[in-house]
Amino acid sequence: MTIDGSKLNIEDGELVPETFALHANYPNPFNPTTTISYDLPEQAQVTLKVYDLLGKQIKTLVNQSQDAGKRIAVWDGTDNLGRQVSAGVYLYRIKAGEFSQTRKMLLLK
Repeated sequence: MTIDGSKLNIEDGELVPETFALHANYPNPFNPTTTISYDLPEQAQVTLKVYDLLGKQIKTLVNQSQDAGKRIAVWDGTDNLGRQVSAGVYLYRIKAGEFSQTRKMLLLK
């Protein structure tokens, strides 16, 4: 077995992802918290927001410039005012540079 080391980018001992990615939250369904992970192959202005099924913004989890790497955010089922939201299906959307992706998650009570 041969490994091509030229495909690896190492910065401070951390592997840098090759592409932008938004991963499935874990656990899903969840109660009371869920973890959302995403990959940044380069520095980018990142926004990660939670929406209800009608498209109403519920919570902003990330809104800042971040360096390349693997990142995580945790949502505790609250809105921007700290109130618990109801059980149901929610969408989470990342925008990082030109990259944008949306996924679904289920909050159970």
